[in-house]
Amino acid sequence: MAIGAPAKSRYAANLVLLLALATVWAGSYIFIKLGVATIPPVTLIAARTLIAGSILLLILRLRGIAMPRQGAVWRRFIIQACFNSVLPFTLIAWAEHEVDAGLATILSSNAPIFTFLLALVFLRHDPPTPRQLFGVTAGLAGICLIVGLNALSGLGQQVLPQLALVCAAISFGGAAIFGRNFSGLDPMVPAAGSMICGAAVLVPASLLFDHPWTLSPSATSVGALLGLAVVSTALAFVIYFHLIQTLGPVGTTAQAYLRVPIGVVLSVVLLGERPSATAWIGLVCVIVGIAAMTIPSRGSRGPSQPASGG
Repeated sequence: MAIGAPAKSRYAANLVLLLALATVWAGSYIFIKLGVATIPPVTLIAARTLIAGSILLLILRLRGIAMPRQGAVWRRFIIQACFNSVLPFTLIAWAEHEVDAGLATILSSNAPIFTFLLALVFLRHDPPTPRQLFGVTAGLAGICLIVGLNALSGLGQQVLPQLALVCAAISFGGAAIFGRNFSGLDPMVPAAGSMICGAAVLVPASLLFDHPWTLSPSATSVGALLGLAVVSTALAFVIYFHLIQTLGPVGTTAQAYLRVPIGVVLSVVLLGERPSATAWIGLVCVIVGIAAMTIPSRGSRGPSQPASGG
């Protein structure tokens, strides 16, 4: 049956939103790179989670959706916050003091690979298909090409930040697994709850260690922080959950492999970065690996939950 004009128009609009989602999530690495120039990582991420969480709470209020009151649910929000924002966001911000934004995009975008591996270990899971094994191998090969070759070539000052980015991807994978505990809730509720809980952890840490009242951030860093919180976090989640409802979870996973090349291109165009030859090869391996893990095969229902963002 042919798709009618309104349906085609809606589908085209969803594809535009999908590209927008991949772009704003890829842009988060640019914002972080500019932000950490004059704002310490913990303070940057504390402000990001507080602003984004407040905006999401406001949107939920406008939608007439109340946050849960049960203590058990909020304890799960705290755990989700640690996996999905406190740990990975802070690791990425710390790493981008030393690592280019493009390389950060590549290494921390392997969450679908680690989600799959963690599911194999902790969940009852069907035996991996040959394509999934290929995807895992390609993704891990990309990581090894970037981190391993840099270590062997004596660029030791960047190995720890690069490993921090890999740990961020593992943490995002853990967030995707733990996110199964929120079935039955409106998807934006755990996003808002985890952001607020993340801010509750990070704001005291910022006050204790960074003394933000003594900082003198540049206008560029402040603008990057606002872009990070409003565009790459709050707006991104609004688009993300809209696409889950309209394009479906499987279709929304396309952002996982779209945002990697977009992020690298943005870093080249906006920041003048020049990835190394091994980074370009690693980029190809990561994109191939993520695509193999997230594009459903014929007859497959695909992954039940799209990968989280950066």
